[in-house]
Amino acid sequence: MNITYLGHSALAVTLNDGTNLIVDPFISGNPLVDVELDTLHPDYILLTHGHYDHIGDAVELANVNNATIVGMMELMKYMKQKGVQQTHGLNLGGGHDFDFGRIQLTPALHSSGLEEEGQLIYLGEAAGILIKADGKTIYHAGDTADFSDLALIGEQHEIDCAFLPIGDNFTMGPKEAARAAKRLQAKRVVPIHYNTFPAIKQDPEAFVAQLEAQNGYVMQIGETIEVS
Repeated sequence: MNITYLGHSALAVTLNDGTNLIVDPFISGNPLVDVELDTLHPDYILLTHGHYDHIGDAVELANVNNATIVGMMELMKYMKQKGVQQTHGLNLGGGHDFDFGRIQLTPALHSSGLEEEGQLIYLGEAAGILIKADGKTIYHAGDTADFSDLALIGEQHEIDCAFLPIGDNFTMGPKEAARAAKRLQAKRVVPIHYNTFPAIKQDPEAFVAQLEAQNGYVMQIGETIEVS
């Protein structure tokens, strides 16, 4: 399994069987990212919640690549309304076994919705995502505050790599994320959701320095790591 960091909270995951997953594809609207959408060929697009900096290019990528979008039920209904042909709705705590592996949603303390034509659209609860494939478990926390039940996720799942927001303001900050990392007991921790906007400016290296027993690692945008 290879994982490429596409900036903000976006990840591209390539599995051993060639299946391509993308999480929260905020690509074309991110000024820090220089990736052409036509170079991305997802089979599945996983969405943590319904904010614009996470939905991003999901509709275009899904339609061009005939990809399936996976996420909360209400958000999937919205995706259908936007013309996406293939979706798979889940809810918190629920999971589904796909051909490539298992996707499960976990709780996240955050909001989820968009404003269109002056109207606020509710898009279901925010979530984290567990990806189980190739004998590994990846945890993408989505946008969340720190909360005690993250310890349950760590107890129930042997997490090989956790991607945690550190930006503060909209999510937990570095101090809270370091505490969350201890609860999760992940083998490797990678910071996400920082420096895209002035409000979430952070030093990822300082965050990693707070981690003790865990292997913290700062991924550069466009960098690929192997989870083996």
